[in-house]
Amino acid sequence: MKFTWSVATAERDLCERTASALNITPLLARCLANRGLIEHDPISRFLQPRLKNLGDPLRIPNMEAAVNRLLAARERGELLVIFGDYDVDGVTSAALLIECLTALGWRVECYLPHRLEEGYGLSREGIERCLQKFPTKLVLAVDCGSTAVEVIGQLRRDGIDTIVLDHHQVSDPAPAAVALVNPQLGDDCRELCSAGLAFKLVHALLKRMRDCNVEAAVAMDLRAQLDLVALGTIADVAPLVNENRVLVSAGVERLNSTQRLGLLALKRVAGSPEVIGAYEVAFQLAPRLNAAGRLEDARSALQLLLTQDGAEAESLAAQLDESNRRRREIERAISDEMVQLVRARFDAQRDFVIVEGRAEWHVGVVGIVASRILQEFYRPTVIFGGDGQFWRGSGRSIDGFDLAAALRGCDELLLKHGGHALAAGASILSERLGPFRERLNELAQAALRPEQLRPCLKLDAEVAASDLGKEQVEELDRLAPMGQGNPVVRLALRGLTHHAPPRRMGRENQHVKLYLTDGRQTVESVWWNARNAALPENRFDIAFTPQINDYNGRRTVQLKLLDWRPCVEGIIPGPQL
Repeated sequence: MKFTWSVATAERDLCERTASALNITPLLARCLANRGLIEHDPISRFLQPRLKNLGDPLRIPNMEAAVNRLLAARERGELLVIFGDYDVDGVTSAALLIECLTALGWRVECYLPHRLEEGYGLSREGIERCLQKFPTKLVLAVDCGSTAVEVIGQLRRDGIDTIVLDHHQVSDPAPAAVALVNPQLGDDCRELCSAGLAFKLVHALLKRMRDCNVEAAVAMDLRAQLDLVALGTIADVAPLVNENRVLVSAGVERLNSTQRLGLLALKRVAGSPEVIGAYEVAFQLAPRLNAAGRLEDARSALQLLLTQDGAEAESLAAQLDESNRRRREIERAISDEMVQLVRARFDAQRDFVIVEGRAEWHVGVVGIVASRILQEFYRPTVIFGGDGQFWRGSGRSIDGFDLAAALRGCDELLLKHGGHALAAGASILSERLGPFRERLNELAQAALRPEQLRPCLKLDAEVAASDLGKEQVEELDRLAPMGQGNPVVRLALRGLTHHAPPRRMGRENQHVKLYLTDGRQTVESVWWNARNAALPENRFDIAFTPQINDYNGRRTVQLKLLDWRPCVEGIIPGPQL
């Protein structure tokens, strides 16, 4: 059995009262309770996210200082240079700021670093090239800069002001920016990524400018930028809670009616359905936008978002689609090599982390490879690639191990590092890879208990087959958008047997359809990519996600099987809510 199951428990009487008061099903009420929502007003706001519930942008740390400096630059006609990042969050943030600030009267230029030549973030190489191209006295670092102490210090000594608009962990000491706008420094909006912060920055500027009756500010409809905010937020795997839930809910709606020529072309080459949701953004649009920055530079992705030319939009979308195809081929080759390498020497008792590197591995895909290795072995993973002795890497982690903090504990072994608890990046000299692996493993062994190294399948509730009517399952869509921080609903059914023999499906018989019964009712389940996995037998329990299967105009309930185990007397509950 691959997973440890944990079924959340909620007080049944409380959920039934909530269901009755709000006219929702008890199943939805239980799922809301397991997301910490038991009071009526917060539930109503969650189920009906509205832009009017967004907070004052000036409550974000140092936002007012950023607004003051930007308004001064506009008044004096200074050139504002946006120094961005090459992932989707960075590109969408830059596009939003370019569009809005240009329309509001700023002189704006943008520089996106080259992943292979300049590395991640506000690097010395990147800022030198940026200033050679765009001499300025004001740099707005977006989606980077929270750890760029030396670079920002040098800019300050050179008489250049820096505003940082970023959501990554902040170094200690913090950079000496004119304004370090980062929600990690406060208690509000900590879930926001840089696209959300860019939206809040423009919102704050609009408030100040509308107070002065600036015509361009009065005329601007900031809601038009929500498609970019949704793209950046979902692609960055930011938690879809609080303000992010509001922004992404409205943003996905805007994506479905967007008039951006680039996004319309991107949806066509991606084969997206007419109506898209968070899933299509994450797995169809975002990888193609990311592909440019992974293999070359992200300027084509930025231009796609900004273009007003239909022919250019189609050409750029085709380029990004081709880049994504090449990215997948490179990633697959490295992943296959990595899996074989790790399997040959992996010791589950000894190896609390996985650290590997090869000079020939493409640095643009090592983060994706790290994610794949983590899924396979469930260990914090850092993968390096590079050129010569200078390697750059990307890491992914598991609950309970703050990877960005751990990298700070390896500071003397690394050239540069930064990121989040669950995803971070670093650069290193190749000869230090072994000592770094040892140090990171020591930190992981001190921080993690052995049971944390087995993935936990967190389930919202144990249900009966009779709880899974079409209306009940359809109502769970009210939890959308679902993703990080607000996961898809996962449930447990106990004491099942086969109503009919399982049936193999797919070109390679890699999928399995199962017809299951609890003795009173039969349910249909599909196990995607089961391949050679052992099928359920005798009496068994299943963990699953309930879905509506819409086929030939007929809508039926279908269970997406996640895991199974022999029937047990009881399921170990999660925390009481």
